[in-house]
Amino acid sequence: MKKFNPMDYDPKFRYMLLDRLRSDCEYFLGNGHKNEKDLWGLNVPDHISAMKVLWHSFPDDEKPEWLTIEQIQKYEQLMAA
Repeated sequence: MKKFNPMDYDPKFRYMLLDRLRSDCEYFLGNGHKNEKDLWGLNVPDHISAMKVLWHSFPDDEKPEWLTIEQIQKYEQLMAA
């Protein structure tokens, strides 16, 4: 499988994908009953890794205000439990 490179995509797409991945985390932790097959990344480590890569792909002054790296780390903790 080709390694995911967020820089292959424009910023608008990266924002939308990051929000999709965030939404997947919420579903996974709620109505998804922790079913990894519903995650974009297909498993928790790959999903969280993609979120971190996407988040870090933005310059500091363009990072999303609606999602912090601390929130991603919290998703990681909750989803791994």
